[in-house]
Amino acid sequence: MDPEKGGFSVDQLMELAGLSVAMALAKVYSKDSFQRVLVCAGNNGGDGLVAARHLFHFGYRPVVHYPKATEKLLYKNLRRQLENLNVPFVENLDEELKTATIVLDAIFGFSFRGDIRPPFDEVIKKIKGSKLPIVSIDIPSGWDVEKGNVNGRGPEPEMLVSLTIPKESAKFFKGKYHYLGGRFVPPEFAKRHGLVLPEYPGIEQCVDITNWNGSNL
Repeated sequence: MDPEKGGFSVDQLMELAGLSVAMALAKVYSKDSFQRVLVCAGNNGGDGLVAARHLFHFGYRPVVHYPKATEKLLYKNLRRQLENLNVPFVENLDEELKTATIVLDAIFGFSFRGDIRPPFDEVIKKIKGSKLPIVSIDIPSGWDVEKGNVNGRGPEPEMLVSLTIPKESAKFFKGKYHYLGGRFVPPEFAKRHGLVLPEYPGIEQCVDITNWNGSNL
């Protein structure tokens, strides 16, 4: 959805998306068993940084690996918010993988194209090589938005949190848990574009669509 046409700012949509990701993760992975969340951030890092902040307030202990941070003001503010909470930004991924209990994949989004370039090729290789459960935001990093995990270059996450609507590649997701987040789509927009979206229960910001079969919801 175009932020301007919808009357939203980019940071509003990012906040809603990150909140829904944090809530979905918390529904599946309790803070008692999965307290240390390693957030790997890249071009899709904004949603991950927002999610990290909310996870902190939910009682988790997030750490952030952000090897190629942008200097855009929006992202600098998101980082500052985390630093004010004393959420660590870490460089040694190998060491963090030894103590993390779960990985939040916020490296690439649905606009990813081409090859996986440094330093993210090594980041993806290492999180794939770990035995930790991976939660991917919107589309697993390195996946083709339509064809899925072409050539096996991306991770195969245990959980996927689609945003707004599941992308075409979600048909190839074989993990245990699939949630939908981003409760902000106006009904008229959905109708105009032929989107059949699930009902969000109560005041929830995410909904379980694990049994989604690849057709309209």
